[in-house]
Amino acid sequence: MGVQGRLYRYVGPAELRALVRVGGEGWAVGSPRRLEQWVSGLPAVDLAEPFTFVVGADGVLRLAPRRSEHVVCAGGEAVLSAGELSLCEESGRWVVGEVSNQSTGYCPDVESWPAVADALDRAGIEGPAGFTHEVVFRRCVSCRQLNVVREGDFVCVFCDADLPRRWNADEA
Repeated sequence: MGVQGRLYRYVGPAELRALVRVGGEGWAVGSPRRLEQWVSGLPAVDLAEPFTFVVGADGVLRLAPRRSEHVVCAGGEAVLSAGELSLCEESGRWVVGEVSNQSTGYCPDVESWPAVADALDRAGIEGPAGFTHEVVFRRCVSCRQLNVVREGDFVCVFCDADLPRRWNADEA
């Protein structure tokens, strides 16, 4: 089965991309056992917060503590999705309770959900039926700033120009 979906390239600050180190990407989660291995090594403070996640071009879910940058979790590579997710223990196993596409480094479209669902399915981890919190990102065609669209108001917060309806965050 081939991995499908739009690849999102990193659009965040160069100084954060500079933090990427070979072999320093997030923990690859391909099974419930791999997730348990990772979680068991985390301090309680990390378990109390959502985690940074990416779904790599290979379709693999990678996790890192919330304070980690998405570009570092992805090893600097393009992703099928990125955001934050929370884990909770149910009946002795870890499940995803909440998940969003909140990543200002990749600004993935809400339409990246299928990549997340596929990665969770392949890893044997239960999760919600969609993003529990959707973030709509758009780049202003006038001032070129990245915006988070709130309450369906497609107007740039920096210059008041209308924002495009289609995803465009990685356009130069």
